[in-house]
Amino acid sequence: MKLWNDFLRPIVTLGVICAVTSALLAYTNGITAPIIEENTLRTANETRAALLPEAEGSFTEVEVDVENVTEAYAADNGAGYVISAAAKGYGGDVPVMVAFSADGTIEAVKFLDNDETPGLGQKVKDAEFQDQFAGREASEMTINDIDALSGATYSTNGALDGVNAAIKAYQTITGEG
Repeated sequence: MKLWNDFLRPIVTLGVICAVTSALLAYTNGITAPIIEENTLRTANETRAALLPEAEGSFTEVEVDVENVTEAYAADNGAGYVISAAAKGYGGDVPVMVAFSADGTIEAVKFLDNDETPGLGQKVKDAEFQDQFAGREASEMTINDIDALSGATYSTNGALDGVNAAIKAYQTITGEG
């Protein structure tokens, strides 16, 4: 009896608690995962449409194999492309969506949620930083071509590397460069 009370009973109790908790978590995940996926897809589509409004919200995914590029979409009406990329910053990846017009000009850049340092690296999401890319030709840029974020060298480099990856993907898709 001492073996059961002192040793086996706590093990069995914890095992049952773990099994019930795991089952509840799996059930909850089964319910919420499709909702989360749908919301993520809707947000990505809305962002693409906002970056390249000439596309009228209709895009088709394009296969491209370029380092740091996560996805590429072509506007169904030929208005251009929206390419997503992510490169290493200070706190992790710095994800970005870059919209290109049909003539090879960067229409807009949007840096997405990231884990960069608040007040420093998070400034890549500020309009002042993002807007400096719009209107530029789709050709590789260096740190000297942009206004870097003071005190956020890693974040700036990660942001620039992400934009350059998107540019390389655009050049690969269109056969330019």
